[in-house]
Amino acid sequence: MWELVVALADIPAYLFPAPSAIVRAAVDDRALLADASLVTATEVVLGLLIAVAVALVIAVALHFSPLLSKTVFPLLIASQTVPVVVLAPILAIAFGYGIVPKLVIVALICFFPVVVNALDGLRSVDPDLPRLMRTLDASRWAIFTRVEFPWAVPRLFSGVRVAATYAPIGAVFGEWSGSTDGLGFVMLQATPQLRTALVFAAIVVLTVQSVALFLIVRVLETTTRRGNRR
Repeated sequence: MWELVVALADIPAYLFPAPSAIVRAAVDDRALLADASLVTATEVVLGLLIAVAVALVIAVALHFSPLLSKTVFPLLIASQTVPVVVLAPILAIAFGYGIVPKLVIVALICFFPVVVNALDGLRSVDPDLPRLMRTLDASRWAIFTRVEFPWAVPRLFSGVRVAATYAPIGAVFGEWSGSTDGLGFVMLQATPQLRTALVFAAIVVLTVQSVALFLIVRVLETTTRRGNRR
């Protein structure tokens, strides 16, 4: 249908390319797209891992310290009012065109849903379970590792799934603000050259990456849940 509409309406390829034109662009520039997708995938995965690690540490700290939770959590919420997009040029100026600004942007975008879901999971534990553990003289750390954290794992992965869909967006924003490689850079370079088919091809590759990352997180979640049941 898409191909037919473009052909019948005689829409110029630089305005709205047909699927066949997008496929040709992907084939013709497959080496460029492959290299760029590897760069973007690296930024996405590393940025997401950093976000999950930092979010877990902060969520556990807030869970263990009610005072810290009351003082820090409102600041975390307030930080979300600052658009991460506007920080991208500043980070590019501060850290250059390397991978660091992209990792920071991806981590900032992915951090909040992970920390919120992890903290909610830790706080949603059935209160009878820690109480039972305390009657067995279990330490605070034992209660956390054997009851609270396993209980919070489903919520944690819910946050990671959401973050996984945000991560490619953060990487592309970072590449648009200052980069010499990546799918965002390919789109940025192709747009003024009116190579719209290549832009669409890069978007398709980015979409495939996002879906693949989401599915990987789902597989990890399923594997972890099975391990916890054992």
